[in-house]
Amino acid sequence: MEIVVQSSKVIKPAYGEGSTPAVDVVVPLTVFDEVHDEYMSSIHAFHPPSPTPAALEAGLARALAEYREWAGRLVAAAGRRALLLNDAGARFVEATAGIALEAAAPLLLQPAAARRLHPSGEGAEELMLVQVTRFACGSLVVGHTMHHAVGDGFAMCQCLLAWGQCTRGAAVDPVPVHDRESFFLPRHPPRVELDHRGTEFKVPDGNDDDDDKKKKSPPCTADNEVVVTHKVRFSREFISDLKSRASAAATTLRPYTTMQCLVAHLWRCVTRARGLDGGEATTTLHMAVNGRARMKSPRVPQGYTGNVVLWAHPAATARELLAGPLGRAAEVIRREVARVDDAYFRSFIDFIASGAVEEEGLEPMSDAAESPDVEVYCLYRVPFYDLDFGGGRQFLYMPSNQPVDGAVYILPPCPQGDGSVEALVSLYSRAMDAFKDCCFSLVVPDILV
Repeated sequence: MEIVVQSSKVIKPAYGEGSTPAVDVVVPLTVFDEVHDEYMSSIHAFHPPSPTPAALEAGLARALAEYREWAGRLVAAAGRRALLLNDAGARFVEATAGIALEAAAPLLLQPAAARRLHPSGEGAEELMLVQVTRFACGSLVVGHTMHHAVGDGFAMCQCLLAWGQCTRGAAVDPVPVHDRESFFLPRHPPRVELDHRGTEFKVPDGNDDDDDKKKKSPPCTADNEVVVTHKVRFSREFISDLKSRASAAATTLRPYTTMQCLVAHLWRCVTRARGLDGGEATTTLHMAVNGRARMKSPRVPQGYTGNVVLWAHPAATARELLAGPLGRAAEVIRREVARVDDAYFRSFIDFIASGAVEEEGLEPMSDAAESPDVEVYCLYRVPFYDLDFGGGRQFLYMPSNQPVDGAVYILPPCPQGDGSVEALVSLYSRAMDAFKDCCFSLVVPDILV
């Protein structure tokens, strides 16, 4: 798939007459922003008709006037990173492909091909980079690369939706909320009521207990192996069977959700595919938890433009996970996710304010040498499929980051509305073959004794 770049320019915010705000405003990053120092990328595909380049540029300029963070730059201020609202602009790349998008579709799961449909963030100063690729059939692919320190997946989606709304001439909805201070103020004095060591933070390498290291599940690696990504679609009927099977062993009257059942199933499948069945190694699930619906005092509005994510860490031995019923795994997930509530978020904010991180030399878990066995990003309720530049909603959405062993993305519902759920699963090639063999099976073979 040959992609030819036609132009690359910087698009700056376009304000209405008399509404130009002050420039060079410095906004400190919050405790939820500071842990991120990477770009996130996705691609979005649209059938014709497509808007003109001029319309897309004008729409982006108007959207950046509403979402100034993405037109700013990261700077150092008072010893910490901050956002400089200087209206320096976002990168806009135009490209063409000499084939029909339908012919290129099978290549989109190949990381090298997909990465050609969005700009690289390597060495970039812009916090938002977009690429518009027009295919010979008239279809359009919009790829974005956005800095995670500015906002989480929900915040990125809202900015993209605003771009579509501005291109169509519609009002921006939801109205963005830019306040990055009042929602996350520490209490006085700080009240660290929960433990954040071993969850968000860890002691520096070299101080870990050797026995704990031995219990970590071994990675499935080989010198000649690569991480591959597989897109799997679970039908409405399969999801219904999963939920019925999980509920049959439920210990409470409250049924398990679709996501709890599906994530439990994928956790078990990945564990078995890695050949860990029957072992006592601990397998850990690392799940992003959105604080917008959980923080209450004060409540974080849906239009908030930054990061509001912490992590849940359900864990079990491989034997426990696979020998027990699906409902047991779903219960472990539900229990651990429920712990990441308003009190947990507030305790985390106070933990950062207490100075313990600096005093103890703690490191973010994201920088830890050992990785969680399965890392789940649930995008199911992030409305990426509402993105519309005037020619209709997209028909394909896909995250396009560098594949990492054990990464799982639960994708938003397809526009077809058939009740199916799609997931992107990345594993080492040897484990992927075994995963494909078991991911549609509701029967877990007997565990070795």
